[in-house]
Amino acid sequence: MGRIKSALELALERTEGVKGDKGSIDQFEAKQRGKRLANGFLENPGDGLEGELKKCPKEELGALKQGIFDVLIAQVTLPATKDDEKRIEAAGKGLQAVIGDTRFGTLYKQFLQALSKYLGEMAQYDEAIHRQYAPKLRQKEEELTRRLGRHVQIDPFQDPEFVAFYNQNMNALKGNYKTLVDHVREQVTELFNNR
Repeated sequence: MGRIKSALELALERTEGVKGDKGSIDQFEAKQRGKRLANGFLENPGDGLEGELKKCPKEELGALKQGIFDVLIAQVTLPATKDDEKRIEAAGKGLQAVIGDTRFGTLYKQFLQALSKYLGEMAQYDEAIHRQYAPKLRQKEEELTRRLGRHVQIDPFQDPEFVAFYNQNMNALKGNYKTLVDHVREQVTELFNNR
C-alpha cells in the first residue's frame, strides 16, 4: 500500500521549481510603502513627500510613486462638507510631488476653485429647496396639529416627500460637477502616466 501524502507535501512538490522573484517582491513592498506614506501624508500634510521620494532607491521609485498616486487620486472627489476641501487640497499637494509637472498645478488650482463654487451652490440649493418646500411642510404640520390636538413640528428630512425632492435637486447639481471630477481625474492620471 502506498504512503498517503499530506496536503503540505503535495503543495511543496508542485511548487518545487518555483522561485520567488525578488524584484517583483521589492516592487510590491515599495507600492505598499507608498500607500502608507500617502495615508500618513493625508493625516499630516505638513510632513511632505519629497524627502521620502528622494530617499527611495531608483529601482523602487516607480512603484513607490504608484502606491502614493493610487491613494491620492482616490481623494479627488466632490466634497460633502467644507472640511473635505482641506483633504482634497492636501491630496493635490501630494500629487504635485509625485507628478512634478507644472501643468498639474494649474489644473488642480482650477479644480479647487470649481469645488469652492460647488460648495457655494450646494448651500444655495439647500436653502432654496427648504424655502420652496416650506409651505407644503407647514400645511402638513397644520394638518397633523389639527388631527392630534397638539402642536406638531416636522423635521423636513423625516418627510419622505421632502427627502425625494431634496435628493432629486441635489443629485442634479452633483451630476453637473461629477463630470468635472471625472475629467480632472483622467487628466491627472494622464499626467502621472506620462511623467
